Amino acid sequence: MDRLVAFDADRPAVEAARRDPQQFEILYRRYVAQVYSFALYETRDQALAEDVTAQVFLRALTGLPRFREQAAPPASSFRVWLFQIARRTLSNERRRQRRRPQAQLDLAVSVAGPIDVERQVVTRAELERALAAIDGLPDDRRQALLLRLVHEMTAREIAAIMQRSEGAVRVLIHRALKGVARQLRSGEQ
Repeated sequence: MDRLVAFDADRPAVEAARRDPQQFEILYRRYVAQVYSFALYETRDQALAEDVTAQVFLRALTGLPRFREQAAPPASSFRVWLFQIARRTLSNERRRQRRRPQAQLDLAVSVAGPIDVERQVVTRAELERALAAIDGLPDDRRQALLLRLVHEMTAREIAAIMQRSEGAVRVLIHRALKGVARQLRSGEQ
């Protein structure tokens, strides 16, 4: 009995890009903002996030002939495969930075106007606390949380990206949320 194979919505674009690399632009346009956002959050550096994003898409383009869509666990769609590349690229970048640390310039912060200053300060302080709590999470929990909340990926997609079971991903996300909540509560006291 034949099993139904899940349809990857990117399949036509992937097949077109395999025939003509110029067609890869469709996939690039579809995912560049998501990959850049993931890289920016992980690096906190716009220029580095741009470099990482470029590396990810270059690796995806050159590796496209080796990409295989899979419906059976571990499932793999083009999007999952692309984020696996992004995760490995970011990991490589972290290792490179540990070997050759570089000082970063602080980003300038602009304030809208005197009327909104107090509200902006409170909002910014809350945001900084939340980001600090997320940053304090172990890498795997932080990445699982970001992929779920920011990129709205399913546990199945995240499991494929992180090469873990769906159950393990759900546990990572649950523990990440509990850790962030605990950190935010402890800061209120």
